Amino acid sequence: QAQLVESGGGLVQAGGSLRLSCAASGISFSLNVMGWYRQAPGKQRELVATITSGGTTNYADSVKGRFTISRDNAKNTVYLQMNSLKPEDTAVYYCNARLLGSRITSWGQGTQVTVSS
Repeated sequence: QAQLVESGGGLVQAGGSLRLSCAASGISFSLNVMGWYRQAPGKQRELVATITSGGTTNYADSVKGRFTISRDNAKNTVYLQMNSLKPEDTAVYYCNARLLGSRITSWGQGTQVTVSS
């Protein structure tokens, strides 16, 4: 059974940094596109960034140049380095795994990121 466990969220001042981690188990990690999504109160869940097993990345325009997604296939872990944080980055951040070539996806439980102005 797939399990994704996020960590690293918290409260930070605007301009600060946080690093989120997502440890995966129960999946063939290297066969999954890993991603981070976020959901702010009253808003729909939105894509933040994705990364393929080979390291190809994709970012939402709102985080380009500030956030960096990376993965360690040996540790079955994906990371999200968030710099120059803004209050509008406040949201619950979710880790996602999508099996390549399929619609099979798994979600973590989410981690809260709060950026104060």
